[in-house]
Amino acid sequence: MVSRLFGIVAGFIIATINLLGYGGVVILMAIESACIPLPSEIILPFAGYLVFIKKFQLLYVAIAGAVGCVIGSVIAYAAGAYGGRPLIEKYGKYILISRHDLDIADRWFSRHGSITVFTGRLLPIIRTFISLPAGIARMNFVQFIFYTLAGSFLWSLFIAWIGFKLGEQWDTLGPYFHRFDYLILITGIILFIIYLRRHLKHIANER
Repeated sequence: MVSRLFGIVAGFIIATINLLGYGGVVILMAIESACIPLPSEIILPFAGYLVFIKKFQLLYVAIAGAVGCVIGSVIAYAAGAYGGRPLIEKYGKYILISRHDLDIADRWFSRHGSITVFTGRLLPIIRTFISLPAGIARMNFVQFIFYTLAGSFLWSLFIAWIGFKLGEQWDTLGPYFHRFDYLILITGIILFIIYLRRHLKHIANER
């Protein structure tokens, strides 16, 4: 089942890049960064393979990946900034998010937002969703763009470079990265239990 799904996603990515070239990389990376989990661990290694066969250039792949990430991230940021907080303040209790949580997010991004966005761009899974809380916290937009561009460029350059080095074995990289999903999932479950206990208390206090 998983291998079949991987094949379908990989086929879509390959077809898009073959059809649109660097523009395909931009579009696919924009989709991933708009909180839609289309794995860059497939997009960029294939682009790196095209560098290997001299159809693409590595620097241009990294630039295309970074530009796509910025485009998708701006969409997610806007969703958080202009729709996220009012909706969450009204309906957040139904998904266990309190005003207290939003206040914490505001303070966190005020103090550490640039580091959070930059480092988040270098982590599988997290990089897909980091823009939404940044938007909700109303992180400085210029800083958001700068650190998104910087982190995304490094991620795109590194993963495409690995695809280039792997050559015809580029498609082995995606499953390797997704082995870390289980660790992230277990960590997420533990954090969710802590989150659930603490936030039920905060929501009860706001009533």
